[in-house]
Amino acid sequence: MTQGTTTADQWAPGAGTPVPGRVSRGPVKWSASGGKRTAWLLAAVVVLLLLAGTSLAVGARGLPLATVWQAMTSFDAANGDHAVVHARIPRTALGLLVGGALGLAGAAMQGVARNPLADPGIIGVNAGAALAVVTGIYVFGVATFSGYIWFAFIGAGAAAVLVYLIASLGRDGATPVKLALAGAALSAGLYSLMNVVLVSSQDTLDRFRFWQVGGVAGRDWSVVLPGLPFLAVGAAVVLLTGRILNSLALGDDIARGLGQRVGLARGVAALGIVLLCGTATALAGPIGFVGLVVPHAVRFLTGPDYRWILPFSLVVAPVLLLGADIIGRVILLPGEVPAGIMTALVGAPFFVWLVRRGKGAGL
Repeated sequence: MTQGTTTADQWAPGAGTPVPGRVSRGPVKWSASGGKRTAWLLAAVVVLLLLAGTSLAVGARGLPLATVWQAMTSFDAANGDHAVVHARIPRTALGLLVGGALGLAGAAMQGVARNPLADPGIIGVNAGAALAVVTGIYVFGVATFSGYIWFAFIGAGAAAVLVYLIASLGRDGATPVKLALAGAALSAGLYSLMNVVLVSSQDTLDRFRFWQVGGVAGRDWSVVLPGLPFLAVGAAVVLLTGRILNSLALGDDIARGLGQRVGLARGVAALGIVLLCGTATALAGPIGFVGLVVPHAVRFLTGPDYRWILPFSLVVAPVLLLGADIIGRVILLPGEVPAGIMTALVGAPFFVWLVRRGKGAGL
């Protein structure tokens, strides 16, 4: 091969940023690193399964894992312990679903925006969902989580679309900087409108603040099931964008040179992000740090390849959320601390540690 030629292998994420013009020294071998990544992913799945079992056992009424297993395999309606286990299943399932959705969305959002600090707030998802929920409570008298879902989802989607349209104005289109600025500006405006409603209605404030804290407690299947189709579609879309995000991470010019339609690529990824963020926020309220911290953490194991970052984030994020929820149940017995508060308490110091080490992997 002559000098100045770049092979497909040279562009493979995980081996560092490709340098056009570098001479290829043969095909890149991925078997060893891929095997290690697979082993780490399987280990994370095992940890997640153990945490799911612990979530069914831990609470104001602690139960041995043997009882949990019996309740799952041979349920006895007359057994009070079995009833407690089954009552905790929706909460655990919601923790798994919301954690996975936030992890996937956070990783994809950082790739789309090329911003390592991206989270649902950067495209106004939380602000749009919050304003829509407040509107539903104040105008339509919505008082149930199943009712919040639809308002929060519509608000999150509308806010994300509006941010993208605002950022698309001008000759350069929706650049990462314009997306961040448009998202920050819109979020400030939406939160201001929300506060106007809240200060004028004490009843609306009382209903809203429990949802606003963020958490998976107090939800049942009537809350979880309506969100499943949106989460499934959003996860499928995002998981299929690994190669797209790899191209975008190289910069718009290089992505176009590789044949990528940058605007369409960002739009497809953004659709999946909105579905995941909007639904997760609707189901559990605005939970912070999960989508921000987890993608940074998994890059220690995956490198910059989004084909690995996305599935790792899907598994590791529920580990963080379920772990935070379990700690929150026992730290202030007989009461409990909502998962949204615990993720901030756990995630903030970890993120500071990542920044201080200087190893918050770049995009």
